[in-house]
Amino acid sequence: MMIPNPQIIKSVEQLDYRVTVGDVAAKAGLNINIAQQGLLELASNANGHLQVSDTGEIVFLFPQNFQSILRNKFLRLRLQESWQKIWKILFYLIRISFGILLIASIFLMAVAIIIILTATKGDNDNDSGGGSNDNRNSGGGIVFFPRFFYFPDMFWLFDFNQDFQTRTRRNEEKKMNFLEAIFSFIFGDGNPNFNLEEIRWNQIGNVITNNRGAVIAEQITPYLDEVKSDDNEDYMLPVLTKFNGFPEVSPEGEIIYYFPDLQVTATQRKTQSISSYLQEQLWRFSQADSGQILLAIGLGALNIILALVLGSLLTEELVTELGGLIAFVDAIYWLLLAYGTAFLTIPLVRYFWIQFQNKKIQNRNFQREQRVSKFKQLTQKLTQKLDFARQFALEKIITNQDLSYTTESDLVDQELLNSDKIDQEWQRKLESN
Repeated sequence: MMIPNPQIIKSVEQLDYRVTVGDVAAKAGLNINIAQQGLLELASNANGHLQVSDTGEIVFLFPQNFQSILRNKFLRLRLQESWQKIWKILFYLIRISFGILLIASIFLMAVAIIIILTATKGDNDNDSGGGSNDNRNSGGGIVFFPRFFYFPDMFWLFDFNQDFQTRTRRNEEKKMNFLEAIFSFIFGDGNPNFNLEEIRWNQIGNVITNNRGAVIAEQITPYLDEVKSDDNEDYMLPVLTKFNGFPEVSPEGEIIYYFPDLQVTATQRKTQSISSYLQEQLWRFSQADSGQILLAIGLGALNIILALVLGSLLTEELVTELGGLIAFVDAIYWLLLAYGTAFLTIPLVRYFWIQFQNKKIQNRNFQREQRVSKFKQLTQKLTQKLDFARQFALEKIITNQDLSYTTESDLVDQELLNSDKIDQEWQRKLESN
């Protein structure tokens, strides 16, 4: 058994558990055939019911606890939910690990430099006759920590001591603790348009249903990427394919498009409020605030400076003499230097890449906005096309009074309940003959 499509599950819940194929296709932005097949599978696995109208349209009715039914039936669904919870924790640990590595790298190199300088100073004092040999030990001198390495409260980095309301408020403001800010500074916060195609087809579906299943191309172009020519409407082919639409030519030779499957609904549709055009979000360099970014840059620069200073101090004789921590630092020195370099190089490269991407996004958004402005001018040609499209506009609501069959009850019971309707149908057939 295949796991039901998550988009279909979400749409069924949002549409109050009673849907048609057109309802789900428009809501989720799915291909009509995929929506139909997905609803059939979902109804089969989640104890759903089919309701058939007098004219043959099908309505799918689901119990409100169908999610629980699916979880009990599909072990994989339960495992996915568990993995999602585990992954949130793992990803958080990954995010903060880069900040921890930065602090550990700075601290480790600073301590190593202090040990080397202390040992070198001790050697110089001994060579000049000052001090006794007893003041040196095999460990390589006395280790001390200057005051600038003292952090009065290390836990501010993790931000663990917030109460629930404070954490909720910070999440709403999209603020993050310092360790999360380090990851955001290096790698950013993900693609802001990761679900662009889902949004695109959802908005196109809403445009069609808002116009009762009949539209012209100019109403759809603000949601597409490229429209090569106003005279050639090939760009509408994917829309027709996805929502099972049909073109119709007016007496003036203009083309309109209507979508019968999206004209049938299980409930009274409200006009959906949507953007006048598909607007892609610009990439942000980081959601960390300016203070956190400046601190990250400063620590990154400090990390490189310490690495260069440490590299100039490390010698084979000194490593052999001091051993211990110094030998360990010498062994991983190139990793420390590479991390420090990458810490500032990756954000720098990413910054210029973001500028390039945002220019393309702004251009696409501008072109879509221009198409909206052109459509709003409503030339005589557009007015004629819209008037012709309205002739095909239709919304058919399937209510319980329109049903001729449902899988919710036995066929005999349904025939008794619908006896009057059956008699009327037979009477119409006799009169027609």
